[in-house]
Amino acid sequence: MRWAWDNREQVIDLTLTHAWLSAVPMLLGFAIALPIGWYASRHRRLRGSLLSVGSVLYSIPSLPLFVIMPSIIGTGFLSPLNVVVAMTIYAAAIMVRSATDAFTSVSPAVLDAATATGYAPTQRGLSVELPLAGPVLLAGLRVVSVSTVSLVSVGALIGVSNLGSFFTDGYRRDFTTEILAGVAAIAVLALVFDALLVLAGRLLMPWASLTRPSMVSA
Repeated sequence: MRWAWDNREQVIDLTLTHAWLSAVPMLLGFAIALPIGWYASRHRRLRGSLLSVGSVLYSIPSLPLFVIMPSIIGTGFLSPLNVVVAMTIYAAAIMVRSATDAFTSVSPAVLDAATATGYAPTQRGLSVELPLAGPVLLAGLRVVSVSTVSLVSVGALIGVSNLGSFFTDGYRRDFTTEILAGVAAIAVLALVFDALLVLAGRLLMPWASLTRPSMVSA
């Protein structure tokens, strides 16, 4: 679009802002959900309660959460931290279920074998369970990525600049081109994030791609 090219500096600036507002909550949410998911997979009595808490947190509407966040964490109303914290809550809420499923999918026989060979619980978790749960964790993180990139745009309604600002500004001026530019930019950013996660998965978990052909042929 000519409008996007003429305003490329603004598009690039808002894209970079949107990217870090998405990336930080994704990483924090993953870091929070990982131990919770592992714990839930090992304690079935608490699994349902932990997953229910995650579902309740994710069901909170994003706009009201953005609005009340300053009073909870003591930030200014226009602070980007409000969006980061809220998005971290959503990311962790989604990722807890994926992490639980990932660690639950690890065969008990493999865990018993690791314990029998002398692995301590922490060592077994990092060296055995985490690599085997990796593909499912990656799939969950890809869902979190798309959801986060999309939801961050709501922050524009409370004055936090990101690609969603094209929606609010375009709506205020009745300028459809600007709105479409925002939609396209968010879609492209989501695809970039997803491609980076897939690439990271192939680099960090080469065994996952190697096992697919044998599974199909079986």
